[in-house]
Amino acid sequence: MAVFWAVLVSFLAYTLLKLARLLREATKMVADIGEQAGPLMDDMARTVRRANEQLGRTDVITKQVGTVTQNVSAVTTVMSSVVGGPLVKAAAFSYGVRKALGNRSGEERPPSRPQLPAQASRSNGANGGRGSTGGGRGRRR
Repeated sequence: MAVFWAVLVSFLAYTLLKLARLLREATKMVADIGEQAGPLMDDMARTVRRANEQLGRTDVITKQVGTVTQNVSAVTTVMSSVVGGPLVKAAAFSYGVRKALGNRSGEERPPSRPQLPAQASRSNGANGGRGSTGGGRGRRR
């Protein structure tokens, strides 16, 4: 029985030595991580500061682009009112002159709106001017 206790104590001592070595290595690793954490945190702080600076610059640029957009919109509105109104009036006048000259020269006017095939055949004299009902009562034009 004494041998059993000697083996058990030897096994426990060996296990405790291995555990002590593991704890020393873990302590050393934690100390190394602690030493590296300081510079890492400093780098992160610098990165955040630079990102904030860039965001500030981007905010200024965005405001300036908004101002430019408003100015372009104002110029577009002014140009459309200054140029657009007279151009529409000139186009309407020239259209009216062309229509008047076209009617004077005896040209046949094209229909002002497209006609359906049944309406076109009625207007050309088909069915004797009657509608499709055959009752002799057609639509007057």
